[in-house]
Amino acid sequence: MSEIVDSKIRKILDSRGNETVEVEVYTKYGFGVSAAPSGASKGTTEVADYPDGGIEQSIKLFRNEISKKIIGIESSDQEGFDRFLEDIDGTENFSAIGGNLAVSLSLANAFATADELGIPLFRYLGGLNVRMTTPLGNVVGGGKHAVNGTTIQEFLVASHADNVYDAIRTNSLVHKRIKERASKELDIPIGMGDEKAWVLPFDDEKVISLVKDVAEEVSEKTGLMIENGMDLAASNFYEKGHYVYRNKKLTPEEQVDFVEGIVKDRGYTVIEDPFDENDFDSFAELTKRVGDRAIIIGDDIYTTNYQRLQEGIEKRASNAILLKPNQVGTLSRLLRTWRLAKDHGMSVVVSHRSGETTDYFISHLAVAIGADYLKTGTVGGERLAKLNELVRIQEGMGGHE
Repeated sequence: MSEIVDSKIRKILDSRGNETVEVEVYTKYGFGVSAAPSGASKGTTEVADYPDGGIEQSIKLFRNEISKKIIGIESSDQEGFDRFLEDIDGTENFSAIGGNLAVSLSLANAFATADELGIPLFRYLGGLNVRMTTPLGNVVGGGKHAVNGTTIQEFLVASHADNVYDAIRTNSLVHKRIKERASKELDIPIGMGDEKAWVLPFDDEKVISLVKDVAEEVSEKTGLMIENGMDLAASNFYEKGHYVYRNKKLTPEEQVDFVEGIVKDRGYTVIEDPFDENDFDSFAELTKRVGDRAIIIGDDIYTTNYQRLQEGIEKRASNAILLKPNQVGTLSRLLRTWRLAKDHGMSVVVSHRSGETTDYFISHLAVAIGADYLKTGTVGGERLAKLNELVRIQEGMGGHE
């Protein structure tokens, strides 16, 4: 019904100005395009971005081999198409053709099939059983996403509203107000990090309080409930058995106590990657202590990987997972991991990367699978491409579905 008849590839730039690949897939009556993002804070078990030879080698392989072999493949058989990508690569981590090429092909194929069927992508992936997600936005950035910022990589807010536009706008109001509050204390201009969050030369404890105070202030003005969260990306500052902040050094046991206090004393309800990516035990201890009042999200510890999630479930490491298509290379792999998470009652967050494009696949994905949150910044063109698409999707759903 929907055989692939043609495909194209090109180089484009991501939001950091780095080269990435964008792929187009054509069926007789359908067209799909998708581009690969890139992350600065990457788990060690993610697929390889590119093979030896980098982006040029991926493009060469596509033009000389892959583009010819995908002609005639049934695009509506997403699992079959993704198995073809795995088979032609022949490795577990897409190190032969590159995970960025694989994920661009996989997602473009899904777009093309939906287009041929004449339905929105979120309907193609989710059918009638879809649900609007909650936007989770980064308002202060540090770690690997910023220079001279906080040790904690991201401070997040999630505004809840029936109309997703109101939630998106409220997140942006928090973002604006944080600059206003911080500017009163500083005599230097305030800049932004990779994800367009503010970079503040304050210690982590001060920013924890600042974001909480501003969220409460904006919540009072708008009447919307606003959650506070953070992505510690703790693997990035775990050194020789300690978590090394700007002004302190904590053992794993002390780190558990510290993050527990952020939840219980500061009211933060979204906590991502609070420990090193291999420290399942600390994850499990924190989840045991505060899992009834916060979601403890695994990103680097899982990297959207089915086997890693299985290990986490066995150890009761977390009650939530972050999903990123380019961590595993294909849509089918991601959906397999998602089903495992849902079967075990875990919350799900679909996420962007720090180096992004204007591709909005993840907006449709989050709605299709009923993700609890879509983490994709608050401002910035490449972030707003995804957030504004949520507004269009909600219209396509027929209102506040």
